[in-house]
Amino acid sequence: MPQNKQIQLDNRPTGEAVASNFKLVVADTPPLQEGQVLVRHHFLSLDPYMRGRMNDAKSYALPQPLGQTMGGGTVGEVVESRNPKFAVGDKVVGMGGWQQYSVVDALQPGALRKVDTTHVPLSAYLGAVGMPGVTAWYGLVKIIEPNQSRTELKVSPASSQAGQTMVVSAATGAVGSAFAALSKARGCRTVGIAGGPDKCKYAVEELGFDACIDYKAHADAASLSKALKDACPNGIDGYFENVGGMVLDAVLPRMNAFGRIAMCGMIAGYDGAPLPLSYPALILTNRLKVQGFIVSEHMEVWPEALAELGTLVATGKLRARESIAQGIEAAPEAFLGLLKGKNFGKQLVKLI
Repeated sequence: MPQNKQIQLDNRPTGEAVASNFKLVVADTPPLQEGQVLVRHHFLSLDPYMRGRMNDAKSYALPQPLGQTMGGGTVGEVVESRNPKFAVGDKVVGMGGWQQYSVVDALQPGALRKVDTTHVPLSAYLGAVGMPGVTAWYGLVKIIEPNQSRTELKVSPASSQAGQTMVVSAATGAVGSAFAALSKARGCRTVGIAGGPDKCKYAVEELGFDACIDYKAHADAASLSKALKDACPNGIDGYFENVGGMVLDAVLPRMNAFGRIAMCGMIAGYDGAPLPLSYPALILTNRLKVQGFIVSEHMEVWPEALAELGTLVATGKLRARESIAQGIEAAPEAFLGLLKGKNFGKQLVKLI
């Protein structure tokens, strides 16, 4: 059995996460038991939610245990199998973690899923056609609900059904990229918020956003909110939140009556500092629906969502960019860069 390089959580961060929170270890891969498969990972997914799990605090997910391999999504290839449902050479997606190999009990439902790479690249199953894509789909389709009638949603008179305005923060990331394609497919004006002129240019020219606002060009929420007013002349009907903090403060005054906000991430607060909300009364006065969600709690929608997302990627309507770090040793620094917005698109680590 091959030796396996792994990245473990060595100690918990105090405030901002740093590289010394992690350690690299080398372990022997254990022999397979009946029903298990050995997967060699090709790509590791790095995602903002992992920062929250580094804290020993109550949350929607259990804290990452110290001295164990960091959890995370992976895609790879079966290199040994003692399970009749998986053959050597099968391409698979699972939660193999920050390591080169994983031994998976494939008898457990959902532990490992075979994927077809004929029209969809293997790495896309960690992004546009994976958890981030389904996250965008659920927030848009099930919470923001752009295709419901005006009567059902009590949409502001300023907005027509086909012309509802959708906004997403972290617009060029894995979730934001998928959100743009899904929103445009439903006939919505789609506006992004991203960091830097290059990301905003990419959002408009390649991802299909109608407009993109560079939050780094604005010193405060009032300035950013004015830019949103210019980009969204009919107000905002649906907002997909990935960031929080100043960005949320800027969006709330632009929300139309009966607007919907899907709360997915609050990356501005992942270091543990509270994120106060400047004008919570706007939720009441505009009768907003604000709903947080965890996509892993809605597995029943994944087949429908993945089918649409796979079609968008295969037909070239969703062309999400990837930032790829090389080698398992690069995972900690790539992850810390992700938390600071240094990535361009989906952040991956290539392991083979």
